[in-house]
Amino acid sequence: MLVDKPAGVTSHDVVARVRSEGGGKVGHAGTLDPFATGLLIVLLGRATRLQRYLVPLAKTYLATARLGWRSSTGDPDGELSETGRVPERLELPTGEVEQRVPMTSAVKVEGERLYRKAHRGEEVETPTRRVTVHRAELLDSDGERASFEVECSSGTYVRTLLETLEDAYCESLRRTAIGPFTVPDGQDEISMEELTSFLPERALDATEAERVGHGAAVEGGVEGPQHNVRLTHEGRVIAIARVETGRLQPEVVLL
Repeated sequence: MLVDKPAGVTSHDVVARVRSEGGGKVGHAGTLDPFATGLLIVLLGRATRLQRYLVPLAKTYLATARLGWRSSTGDPDGELSETGRVPERLELPTGEVEQRVPMTSAVKVEGERLYRKAHRGEEVETPTRRVTVHRAELLDSDGERASFEVECSSGTYVRTLLETLEDAYCESLRRTAIGPFTVPDGQDEISMEELTSFLPERALDATEAERVGHGAAVEGGVEGPQHNVRLTHEGRVIAIARVETGRLQPEVVLL
């Protein structure tokens, strides 16, 4: 399901609501902070097994920076302080960027999520990670706020990116796309075939489909630097396979 998450709820809250309505196994592919809105891919039943292929997809965001202010958490939920110093240059870094994981993130340190430590007032040295900012375009600015469209790799903290402006914090954040999927008008249910459409396809004959259904590899490969392929039979996704030399080895069998 493609869901337009509202502000004020967690991604877990959305998953819990869907689970209470329909039961069964439910997960999601990419957390949004409570203050953020926009696209959340909710996975139902067997589709939860596809999470590993969806999480690495590039993300696109619309972000608004409040200028001349700072936040203890980089977002509107933190302690806000007005500095009155408006950044002279409204330019965000692009390319490979090293970011320090914020204390309010869900990353685990010493076996516990950082945001739980932050809520107790603890301070620890958080890890750093290298991310890629493909594009960071300034859309508008009125001297008090600046809006950007940011396309970035998975794991990028947009609020941390906005903090590079120094006297600014992320006032609002909306995820508009995950890979080829865009925010729906409300809520949209899609098939596993649509969900895996971004992967190259290898059509199977009936004999191959039966073998793949039992986890056996088939001969073949794909052009380009692809690591995974969807194996289909008569329009249905049978499995997602790993590309090996001269063959395709099923990693996740769906049918």
